[in-house]
Amino acid sequence: MDRRNFLKYVTLAGSSFALTSCVQGKNSKSQGEVSPSASPVAVNEPLKVGFVYTGPVGDFGWTYAHDLGRRDMEANLQDKVKTTFVENVNGVADAQRVIRQLALDGNKLIFTTSLGYMNPTIKVAKDFSDVVFEHCRGYKRAANVGTYLGRFEEPRYLTGMIAGKMTKSNVVGFIGAYPIPEVIRGISAFTQGVRLTNPQAKVKVLWVQSWYDPAKEREAAQALVNLGADVLTQHTDSGAVVQLAQEKGIYAFGYNTDMSKFGQKAHLTSAINKWGKFYTDKALAVMTNTWKSQEVWDGIGQGMVDISPMNQAIPEDVQQLVNGKRDEFIQGTAHPFDGPVKDQKGVVRVPKGKVLDDRRQLAMDWYVEGIEGSIPKGKS
Repeated sequence: MDRRNFLKYVTLAGSSFALTSCVQGKNSKSQGEVSPSASPVAVNEPLKVGFVYTGPVGDFGWTYAHDLGRRDMEANLQDKVKTTFVENVNGVADAQRVIRQLALDGNKLIFTTSLGYMNPTIKVAKDFSDVVFEHCRGYKRAANVGTYLGRFEEPRYLTGMIAGKMTKSNVVGFIGAYPIPEVIRGISAFTQGVRLTNPQAKVKVLWVQSWYDPAKEREAAQALVNLGADVLTQHTDSGAVVQLAQEKGIYAFGYNTDMSKFGQKAHLTSAINKWGKFYTDKALAVMTNTWKSQEVWDGIGQGMVDISPMNQAIPEDVQQLVNGKRDEFIQGTAHPFDGPVKDQKGVVRVPKGKVLDDRRQLAMDWYVEGIEGSIPKGKS
């Protein structure tokens, strides 16, 4: 199963992840450790590390972000590692075959970067107890299988702060992929940031029911412009939204990787994944036989997510405001869902002095105050 077809797992993933995620969303580090299992790497031999990708590497988006992480790990560890990757791996059977072959080829650390690889990863791991597997976005673990995910609500909030300051129409548009907790959480965190800097602004959401469909993304972006939006953002993989913003003379934010190349004037910043430190740390742990199976959900403070360089069109005082909030996220003194938080109906979901905990974030199925529109029912 590829990234575009994982929706049926999401609700279960949220509830299962939450069983071991007891902190209150304060940039938590690794949780639920299991004792080391895999064997140490032979002295003087490079650690062979394999990566499985759901799409082509390209030069932007989800898979590209993971490959940048792989390259960072190579740069950090140099001749201590030897990496390989396999692109365009889709479907359970194909994923299982590729993961198994990487293990047979002598890779002692394998990163599987799509939720659709969860069951294939677990199945292959049972047959290779001397190999470490790290699975992105999943919730099933084993003695030699860990999981990882970024706290993307943090950079979403920061981009929302910028949007609130840069909009003149007080209408901000958001193009969503699928109405699942991960995306809903991102929309709500973004809106929290918008309302911090501009309580009068509204966020309008349109759904395209796809992770990557440039034509649909462009159509949705145009529809939002027609509704008055002069700042756009997205939880989709193409550069179409930034491109349209450039053509219309308005602003936009990218997603997953820096998307400034699609519109230098329009692009304000991107909410990005940064996997390099995590990949490096896990490789070092395997090399030193200190690796443990963990459930990792890390934020800006741990170097797993961030925003790309800000456009100089953003006023200096706004940049300082954003950087200040970013520092608070790093220090753990602020969270995108610090109370009080109200939903669309004005009901207080998070009281003052509290924060939306991990369990509720991972199962989020409601919009915060300030979002116009409803969450679609059913799944594509």
